[in-house]
Amino acid sequence: MRDRNGNLKGTDFLHFYTLGLLAIEHRGDALYDMNAQSAVVAQRVSEAAGIRYLPLYPPQVSLLFAPLAHLSYGKALALWWICSALIYAACCYGIWGVCPNLRCRGRMVCLLAVAYPAFFHLIAWGQTSALALACFAGFFLLVRRGHEALAGVILGCLVFKPQLGLAAGVVLVFVGAWRILAGALPAAVAQLSAGVFYYGWDPFRLWIRELWNIRHSANLLEPRPYQTHCLRTFWSMLIPWGTLPIILYAISAAVVLAFAMRVWKRSRDWAPRFSLLLVATVLVAPHLTVYDLVILAPAFLLLADWLLSQQETQTSGILGVLLYLVYTLPLLGFLSQWTHVQLSVLAMSFLVYQIWKAVRCEDRLHDSSTTAKAGVA
Repeated sequence: MRDRNGNLKGTDFLHFYTLGLLAIEHRGDALYDMNAQSAVVAQRVSEAAGIRYLPLYPPQVSLLFAPLAHLSYGKALALWWICSALIYAACCYGIWGVCPNLRCRGRMVCLLAVAYPAFFHLIAWGQTSALALACFAGFFLLVRRGHEALAGVILGCLVFKPQLGLAAGVVLVFVGAWRILAGALPAAVAQLSAGVFYYGWDPFRLWIRELWNIRHSANLLEPRPYQTHCLRTFWSMLIPWGTLPIILYAISAAVVLAFAMRVWKRSRDWAPRFSLLLVATVLVAPHLTVYDLVILAPAFLLLADWLLSQQETQTSGILGVLLYLVYTLPLLGFLSQWTHVQLSVLAMSFLVYQIWKAVRCEDRLHDSSTTAKAGVA
């Protein structure tokens, strides 16, 4: 039950398994009690004795894992691995299906999807990021067909990982996507209500309190900051003192969101709009570990397909290089332990700028073409 680094296999899945055990026993009082959870899991998984996790997931997440908690830890983990891999495969296949320029590159797409470092970490950690990917992929496939309210419902299901919905929420509010928001809000409320109906209000209040006090638990939440890939930890690793990192995070996040809003409003192509939203989601999230980068899988496919449809320019060449870097640089995250610079965050930030630049150039070409046609007429 131990991997080559001596960690319990599944790593974070142990926490979800524990939550499932508490749900079976209807112990809402222990959902945010680290000592009680450690005692419960030690009785079922002897190898997990002494392992503790900071409980930050909303109460309804425990209900999802209750069925798996009826199995032994090993069997539950294997089943969760299979489910995560199938969800990931289905999302990649669904996005690939709307990329006409990648149809003849199926084998390469499959190879790159399997080899994606974030997918490896998703499985190794036993995390829930495949579900977040499903929310984003489902949202995209629905909204591009004009089903905005239903797409919003799918996006609202991200409330189990609220940090991943921050960028989308801000962008959609500022661009006035009210039909999407009208679907997202009830979906989020309904999901949170499931935990309230099952446990009552007390666990929900404890969850809110844990989120409010999270600033005092950063060391427990991010014991290995080099495995995080967002603007907040980028600045805190680079400047590890005072309030300056928070100020720089706020400024840089605002810039990224401004680019996302601009592209969302100006571009007529869903590939750059949605891809930039995904990259912004990663950068702006206050907490994002390497396994959450799996949500960028659709961005790689859509941007590659979009670039193949464009004329070869300097901007498109730079975009191609940046796609390679964003894909591979998570493998070098450990270097930031000594350099204090997370290269993946730099690459994603430049990618945001280059997408905006490419959309702006495309928009100018379209305007000039329209003007020329009007002049001829």
